[in-house]
Amino acid sequence: MRWVALIALALIAMPVAAQDRVPPAPYAYTQLEDPALEAEARELMYELRCLECQSQSIADSDAPMAGDMRHQVRSRIAAGESPDEVRDWLVSRYGDYVTFEPQISATTWPLFVLPVLVLLLAGGIMLRRFKRHRSSDTA
Repeated sequence: MRWVALIALALIAMPVAAQDRVPPAPYAYTQLEDPALEAEARELMYELRCLECQSQSIADSDAPMAGDMRHQVRSRIAAGESPDEVRDWLVSRYGDYVTFEPQISATTWPLFVLPVLVLLLAGGIMLRRFKRHRSSDTA
């Protein structure tokens, strides 16, 4: 019975141990040879969010996922894609959360509209209470 548990534990631990041995993507830490293309890539990297760190850009993060994303950005820009095309590809792959400046779309419009509606509702409630308070003070 112990052997079964040990074999099961070893089988579960093997994929986790294997992930640490994967070398980083070629362009994860290597800049492009063309300075203009590298400048475009770096500018885009500061606009993209690391999906592991969530508060850092992929340019600032040392997470393996950020390295893979840097590689994708550099290799696609080197292949001739524009930064907007690369951003659109990453958004289609990872969702709107990958960019620090999400676009207004069918899935993100509530994020832009609801705060304004809440402020208007709160302002209306406060205005009604102030009017009631004034009318009760003068009576």
